[in-house]
Amino acid sequence: MYCLKVSYPACFLTPVTEYVSHPNKGDKPGHPHLAELYKHICYLCANFSFMPSFDISSKVDLQTLDNAINTVKKEISGRFDFRDSHVVVELNKKDYIVNLEVDSDMKMKQLIDVLISRSMKQGIDANAFNFEKDAYPSGKVVKKEVPVTNGLKQDDAKKIVKLIKDSGLKVQAQIMDEIVRVTGKKIDDLQEVIALCKGANLNFPLQFVNMKS
Repeated sequence: MYCLKVSYPACFLTPVTEYVSHPNKGDKPGHPHLAELYKHICYLCANFSFMPSFDISSKVDLQTLDNAINTVKKEISGRFDFRDSHVVVELNKKDYIVNLEVDSDMKMKQLIDVLISRSMKQGIDANAFNFEKDAYPSGKVVKKEVPVTNGLKQDDAKKIVKLIKDSGLKVQAQIMDEIVRVTGKKIDDLQEVIALCKGANLNFPLQFVNMKS
């Protein structure tokens, strides 16, 4: 008889789970199948860290971004140099894209300056906006799509992991979807990682969240 038992500590508020396999008798009645046990174990590993940890993310809060866009609209509507001009500033909340429309290249540059300055006052890093796509003419107006950071790209996540590993700090860094999870034995080591990332002058914004001691 082969027996595998898994008991979660009481602090997890999760019922004790047992799986007993009897080669000749099949699954013991009343107990979950192995697949269910595996799900419980995965949940435990994903949600409970036994060492200090935190996550590195790169995402702009949608409400904060929306507030910044509304502030831009308000300022532009009161500016003399934009009076009687065609101006559109719209936030695509689903795709995290700011759509800009003006009637000249010069106005587009001015509008972008306002977008950056007002967003920074809302606490949004200027690097959160991707201005790589060129503005393009559409009839009598000029349009531009500005994607906003909504999660770490894989290439950026790999840069962070390499930066941490090359530092020699006694921590582990692992890419998990759109975040990098950092674990270590000491909180001080994690604080050093945060300082390292802040001083690395990466061209994308970072947030350090879910600190667990």
